[in-house]
Amino acid sequence: MTVVSKTLMQIRREGGGAVDRKRLAATTDADIERQIAENADTAPDLATLPSVRVMAKSVRLRLGLTQEQMAKSLRISVATLRNWEQGRTRPEGPAEALLIALDSDPKAVLRALAG
Repeated sequence: MTVVSKTLMQIRREGGGAVDRKRLAATTDADIERQIAENADTAPDLATLPSVRVMAKSVRLRLGLTQEQMAKSLRISVATLRNWEQGRTRPEGPAEALLIALDSDPKAVLRALAG
């Protein structure tokens, strides 16, 4: 494999680096699954990943917390938690990692967040 190094200006001059937001928004789950099937190295099997929506709600219920209590403990808005639980939005990056850790060891995570 050849390693190529380019500056941001070179990439832009060549017309690269732009995001087609309309195309991105039009991408369906079926499109993503097809792309993964064509190149299995691009992402893990989505069927094996826990649903963050289910995870957020199940952890909250397991701990006996209201949405307000859980949101306060995680330092997020109640609206954000509701959106996760109802599947309107999906947490990304650190927020998703926090939910995975919370699912694994909720008491330790809540203790750490309580400071």
